[in-house]
Amino acid sequence: MKESIRRLDDRVDTAFDHLRGDPVADRLFYTASALGDFGLIWVVLALVRALRGRPNDERAAVRAIVATGIESVLVNAGLKSLFARRRPVSQIVHPFPFRQPLTSSFPSGHATAAFCAATLLSDQDELAPLYFVVATVVAASRVHTKIHHASDVAGGVVVGTVLGLIARRLAPLPPKRRH
Repeated sequence: MKESIRRLDDRVDTAFDHLRGDPVADRLFYTASALGDFGLIWVVLALVRALRGRPNDERAAVRAIVATGIESVLVNAGLKSLFARRRPVSQIVHPFPFRQPLTSSFPSGHATAAFCAATLLSDQDELAPLYFVVATVVAASRVHTKIHHASDVAGGVVVGTVLGLIARRLAPLPPKRRH
């Protein structure tokens, strides 16, 4: 099992090699990674949703912010310590300022927060695909910057989606009113 995960990680990492050093790809992924730090992008998107002023938008925003805060504690203080996986060894020069995390590698906290928040913000919102596109770019940024293995990101996607679905169940939005 470990060998097949290592092969997958190597294949995905190699697939990203042609993007590393490309000015547009580097700008996109390093920016996405920075915006994912401490869930910043998800707080901003939740606030934008709240300010739209439609039924349930404010409630959805508060739920997403609270749930991703809880997710962060569960993942960073709990789950990561269970696995204590080493981060990828990287000889790449980071073309932009870059925060080096201190926690272990599995699961990716950026991917976990991204998919938890996207799952919650997409509830009853026609912008749902946008949230998942942003989540995917934030998650992929962690492989591009060589701060996570692809399997860390995949694990984060699963954990984040599950936590988002649990939060939806525990704190459902009221049904939308029809006009």
